[in-house]
Amino acid sequence: MEYDPSIIIEEHPDVYPPSEDSILLIESLDVREGERILEVGCGSGVVSIHCARNGCSVVSVDINPFAVELTRANYGLNGLVGDVRESDVYSNVNGRFDTIVFNLPYLPTEDDIGPISKAWDGGPDGMGPLPELLEKSSDHLLPDGRVVVVVSSLMDKDALDRTLSGLDVKVLGELPLFFEVLRVLEIRGSS
Repeated sequence: MEYDPSIIIEEHPDVYPPSEDSILLIESLDVREGERILEVGCGSGVVSIHCARNGCSVVSVDINPFAVELTRANYGLNGLVGDVRESDVYSNVNGRFDTIVFNLPYLPTEDDIGPISKAWDGGPDGMGPLPELLEKSSDHLLPDGRVVVVVSSLMDKDALDRTLSGLDVKVLGELPLFFEVLRVLEIRGSS
């Protein structure tokens, strides 16, 4: 999918804005018309809106109520109506999807500066909600479904390797930055 700079995305001080990792995720994600997509941690809604504009049926969720409001507003600014809900990972999610996508909080830190810190604070190992996302994904994926996430070289490599052990993992995109390398991973059940 191509990043479309003409899509209107308003920002909010308590919501993670579209950044290099968002664009990497969008440009690494191949979607097809009619695909059912769940975006966990939708933030501003930029990924969800790109998917919807490409003909996908999208459910967008975030734990941050400001992100939920902002994503709804951004859908409207782009002439779209979205199914946007407040949810802690899968807590308010029903149904099954072809793709679950999450630009997850991957920085190894323990910031607590309000709702926005949940957008990057992956805890001491940087894993954040990734283990929960993967453990419960089979309850929310259609047959042959996939999980697509952004990970960072700053995450604890051993913890990441343990979490991905036994899964079929493919690198869809990579972005070297000054202090880290970001990767978009496609993860499927046991290979």
